Amino acid sequence: MHELPVKHVGITVRWSSLRSTFTMITPAFDLSQDPEFLIISIRVPYTRTSEFDLYIEGTDFKFFAKPYFLRLSLPGRIVEDGREKAKFDIDAGLVTLRVPKETAGEHFEGLQMMTSLLAPKGARSAKPLIEDLSTGGAEGASGNQEEEGEEEEDDEEDFDWQIEQEVYKDSSEEELGALQKYGFGNQRCGVFARLQEELSDVIDVKNPEGATADERRRGRLDAEASAFSPDHYLADLFEDAEIKELLKFRPWWEKLSPSTEQEGQAAVSFTDDEKEQLRKFTNRSYLLDKESRHQAWLSLVDILLAYCYEARSTEGEHNVESPWTIRKLSGTLCWLETYSSLHDVLLSFGRRVLCYPLYRHYAMASSAVRDAIKILQTGRACVLRCLLDIHRVFRENDPAYILNDLYITDYCVWIQRVKSKKMSALAETLQKTSLRKKDLGLELDELEEAATMVAEEDDNDEEEEEEDWVASDCAPISHSDCSSSDSSDESEESEAEGQSCTESNDGGGGASKDNPLQPQPIAAASPVPQAPTSTLLSASQGSSLLIQELGERVEEELRISQDSSRLQAERTSESGSIGGTLLEPSPRRNSLLIVVTREESDAVDP
Repeated sequence: MHELPVKHVGITVRWSSLRSTFTMITPAFDLSQDPEFLIISIRVPYTRTSEFDLYIEGTDFKFFAKPYFLRLSLPGRIVEDGREKAKFDIDAGLVTLRVPKETAGEHFEGLQMMTSLLAPKGARSAKPLIEDLSTGGAEGASGNQEEEGEEEEDDEEDFDWQIEQEVYKDSSEEELGALQKYGFGNQRCGVFARLQEELSDVIDVKNPEGATADERRRGRLDAEASAFSPDHYLADLFEDAEIKELLKFRPWWEKLSPSTEQEGQAAVSFTDDEKEQLRKFTNRSYLLDKESRHQAWLSLVDILLAYCYEARSTEGEHNVESPWTIRKLSGTLCWLETYSSLHDVLLSFGRRVLCYPLYRHYAMASSAVRDAIKILQTGRACVLRCLLDIHRVFRENDPAYILNDLYITDYCVWIQRVKSKKMSALAETLQKTSLRKKDLGLELDELEEAATMVAEEDDNDEEEEEEDWVASDCAPISHSDCSSSDSSDESEESEAEGQSCTESNDGGGGASKDNPLQPQPIAAASPVPQAPTSTLLSASQGSSLLIQELGERVEEELRISQDSSRLQAERTSESGSIGGTLLEPSPRRNSLLIVVTREESDAVDP
C-alpha cells in the first residue's frame, strides 16, 4: 500500500479531449463513511497508476486514471481542504480515497444505491426528455439532479395510501381500439406483438395488446377458479409435516435490523455480482403520474410476495422451478395485472398460492406477507437486494428474461431514488391490511368443515371396529383361561371321585388297591392330562389305538370345555358300578385320558 500524490484538476476540461482518443471504462467502486470522511474504494487493475486526477466540488466527484473514469453524484457535500488522502494497493489494483465531509457528523444516506449515484450517460442531468410543464415549467438541461429528485419525492409526500377506490367503468370504443399499456408504470405496449413465440411461456394473457385491464382481471379469476384443487388443498392441510418445517425456516432478511444503517455501516451487504449488475444498469428518470406511481408501489408488493414465498418454499436455494414460481404467483408478472389497493394484492396472492405451487397452504401465504412486511421495514437497500435476486433468476432463464425488461430492471433503478420512509409507510399499511380465508372466494371454511366432519366419522368408525375386534379377539382367550382353571378343578374332583369309586369296589370285593382302576365307557371319555409312558407300554394294542386317537383330538382342540368336564364328572361317578376309573397324572403333562378295561387290567396283573 503506497500513498500517492493527489492532483486536483478540472476533469470536465480534460474529458472532452480524451474521450476521442480512447474508450473510457467505468471502474468497480464501493462507498462507505465515518463521521468525518467519505471513503471511496476504486478498483483499477492493470494500470501503472503513479498519479491520478481527482475533482471534488459539492456533491460532484470525478476520478480519472487512464483508462478508468468515474463520475458520481453524491447524496451529501464533500470538500477539498487538504485532509484528503489516497492509498494504492498495487497487488489488488485498489485505490482508496478518504475525502472530508463538508459537515462533520453528517450521515450520507443511500451509498449502496450505485446506479443512482452514477451520472446518466450522455447527459449532465437526470431530467427526462419529456417534462410535465404543469408542475412549474421545464428547467434547463444543466438543472441540478438533486433538485429534480427532491421535487419528485415532495410530490410523493402527499400520496394517500388509503385512496378511495372507483367503480369500474366500461371503456369507450376509442379506448378499446388503442393498444393496452403494461409494464412498469404502465409505460410499455407492443412488446408481445414482436414476441409471439415466447408469449405463452412468459404470461398467461392470450392477447396482452388488446385485452383491457378488466378483461385481464376476469381471465385471471377464471383461471384461478379452474386451477383450484380441493383434494390438493386438503392434503396439504391435514398432512402438513413438511410445510411446518418450511415455516420454521429463517430467510436472510429476518436477521437484519429494521434500520438501513447501523453505526455507519449498511445492514444489507451486496455481493460483487450484485454490485456489478448495479453498475451495468442505465441510470434514468421516470415521469410517473400519481395513479401510475400508486400502481407501481402495489405491483412491487405483489412481486415481493411471490419472491418471499419462493425463497421460503426452497429454503433460500433457488432451483429450476424458481422462475416459474415467482412468475406464477405474481398477478403482475403473469397476467399484467394492475391493482387498485393493497387488499386486492393480498387477495390475488392468496388465491394463487392455493391454486398453483407445490405447497398450497394458507399458512405459507400468511408467512410470505410477514416476510414482505419485514423487507419493507428494513428499507430500500433490502428491497433492492430482493429485486436483484429476482433479476438474476429471470436473467438465467429463457424466456423469463423478458420480465426483467418489462418490470424488474426498472424497479431496480427506480427504487434507488425513493425515500426509506416511503417503505416504512407502505410496510405499516400492509401490516394493517388483513387477509381472511373467506375473502378468497374459494369456500375454504366450508371445505375444511366438511373434511373435518368426514375425518371425525372415519375416526369413530375405526374406533368401533377396533373395539369389536378386541372384544372378539379377547373372548376366546378369556374362555381358554377359564377352561384351564376349570380343568384343574375338574382334575381334583376326578381324583376325589376316583378314590370314592375305589372304596366302593373294595367294599364289594371286586377289585384290589394295586390293580388299575376301571374306566367309564369309551364314548363318554374326554381329553385329560396324559398318562406316564409306563402305563402306555402296559396297555394292549386296542388301548394304544384309542390313546393315539385321543392324542390327535387334543392337538386339534387344545381346550377343555366346562360342559364336557361336568359331563365327564357325572359319567365317572356312574362308572363305579362297572368297576372302572380314570388314571389322571399331573395336570402339567399333555392332556390324555387313559382308559383301561377290567379285562385288560386282569390280563396285565400277574
